[in-house]
Amino acid sequence: MTDIVTFGETMLRLSPPRGDRLERTRTLDVQAGGAESNVAVAASRLGSNAVWLSKLPDSPLGRRVISELQSHGVETDVAWDDSGETRMGTYYLEPGGSPRGTNVIYDRSDAAVTTTTPGELPQDAVRAADVFYTSGITPALSATLAETTATLLETAQEAGTTTAFDLNYRSKLWTPAEAKAGYETLLPNVDVLIGAERDIETCLGKRGEPADVARELADEYDFETVIVTLSEKGSLALHDGKVYEQGVYDADTFDAIGTGDAFVGGFLARRLDGGDVPESLAYGAATASLKRTIDGDLAVVTPEEVEAVVEEETGGISR
Repeated sequence: MTDIVTFGETMLRLSPPRGDRLERTRTLDVQAGGAESNVAVAASRLGSNAVWLSKLPDSPLGRRVISELQSHGVETDVAWDDSGETRMGTYYLEPGGSPRGTNVIYDRSDAAVTTTTPGELPQDAVRAADVFYTSGITPALSATLAETTATLLETAQEAGTTTAFDLNYRSKLWTPAEAKAGYETLLPNVDVLIGAERDIETCLGKRGEPADVARELADEYDFETVIVTLSEKGSLALHDGKVYEQGVYDADTFDAIGTGDAFVGGFLARRLDGGDVPESLAYGAATASLKRTIDGDLAVVTPEEVEAVVEEETGGISR
């Protein structure tokens, strides 16, 4: 049986050398990055058997994504599009410190993944997994993907597979009202909800103390677990009526992209390995802190590194 199956878009990330500008650079570094594959990589590197589902153009660019994910132990099962009419989604990231900041430019219109239908994917893999994970980025990409995401979540639920969903709101993809409508069609088939405090407020209209918000969401949608991420304040989880809080582990930030995905991957990997919720929150936080020290979207970490961070200070509070 597979531990975790994820479904979503992966793009190629193109970045100039640090300190250089996109409009002047003659060199671009190429890496793979996408919320669901980022989670699969983190979970795989921490010992889980992880499978990533998607659709890619049958081209060198599509194969470039596959080779990178497989190099981290992720099993890939994708639909290949050889029509020549779709493309590989990309994004350009220009890193910069204060006051300029980091600039991200997406070029993902008409990517092959936007046409993915349920029949193109191995739904038996979803049924056989312990956990099925996707995020709010995927249904925002196209009406077809919204329907496919809903079908896969429903398929997983009917099979008894635990479903995990990260709101992952992106304002460049849809408005808060559109996101709210999209989420509300999916959340009844979600067991584990992950959401940034700002996304929960912006798109679901829930405000107040994070623990109260988590309880309100759990009551409304019958979630098994609700995790609210609180940026520099850490995270909070509601499970079996108890609230657990987890602080942030200090890290020198080299590249913050993918930090949230690393947290989710670390949390799910530890839960799949038998860890309880507070322990899994600590592993998620430690994985996220390590990711901040690594260039690219992926948490290229080892279990020993994560455990060393956790052992320094658990930072967990149960109440």
